[in-house]
Amino acid sequence: MKLAVIAFTARGLRLAERLPGQLSADGVETRLCACFGGARVSAAEWAKQAFDEADALLFIGAAGIAVRCVAPLLRSKLTDPAVLVMDEGGRFCISLLSGHAGGANRLAERIASLCGAAPVVTTATDGRGLFAVDEWAARFGCALVPKDAIRQVSGALLAGKPVAFLSDFPIAGELPKGFTDEALPEGPCVRVTCSAADGGPQCLRVVPRAAILGVGCRRGIAEEAIAAAVDEFLSLHRWERASIREVCSIDLKRDEEGLLAFCRSLGVPARFFPADTLAQMQGDFSSSGFVASVTGVGNVCERAAVCGGGRLALPKFVREGVTVALALAPVELSFTDWRE
Repeated sequence: MKLAVIAFTARGLRLAERLPGQLSADGVETRLCACFGGARVSAAEWAKQAFDEADALLFIGAAGIAVRCVAPLLRSKLTDPAVLVMDEGGRFCISLLSGHAGGANRLAERIASLCGAAPVVTTATDGRGLFAVDEWAARFGCALVPKDAIRQVSGALLAGKPVAFLSDFPIAGELPKGFTDEALPEGPCVRVTCSAADGGPQCLRVVPRAAILGVGCRRGIAEEAIAAAVDEFLSLHRWERASIREVCSIDLKRDEEGLLAFCRSLGVPARFFPADTLAQMQGDFSSSGFVASVTGVGNVCERAAVCGGGRLALPKFVREGVTVALALAPVELSFTDWRE
């Protein structure tokens, strides 16, 4: 996690200077900024830059300053960074924005414990000790679809109504309070799945980012052609696009601009493997003599997907110069100590 901290007084800066060393053990990289005594950057300018570059922002000063700085930057509680405020005396650490998905609640509690402050967390589920599915999903790097269904789930829990929690993957630990592992005829539900099947507006799908997309393509192919092939492939299998965590191919495609552009649009990294590495993969793969003559291996997409670290889940699909396959990496989820 990257934490950007701004202080507005010398006293606040001294407090901020204690954090980098204390938080480094938690994997938090802390960057400090002083906004007083002739500082060259304004609070608004700092916030705008930090909003794009950091995972969390901590204002050490008045809450009003933080609100005015971040208000024009807000987009979604599922994508905005965590925003926290602490007074210069270190008495209170407030989780202001993105408490669950952004991790502001947990970070406020951690910083408060380091500074001897009182954490201030105002989200209703936390106030009642209830499970926050969006915070849990964020911890395991899962996507949430559709996002509006979070309110339905939280609202039912707060009203004391049971919520179905179903999963296509094993989850360690006991089901949290308020949930049942039996399907209910009505009301909101949570389903952990990579399926794109629409469960209705009240069904919140928690999608593990565990899919590795293997792609082969002809030289010079356009990004649009790759995107169209992948979309058709995923639609055919009713597979959720949000589950894709990376794209893999042969190293001959390392400079294929259409493929690289597709990965950028998807927001996932690309990995490339030499032909001899792909050839060593064990499994029941389709094979093409033509592909072997060009690349040195009889199949690129299936072998590349498996080489990325998963088991082949969806076999080779061909569409106008593009081949696609999908492997599923192991999914490890747990309810045990989910807030730690």
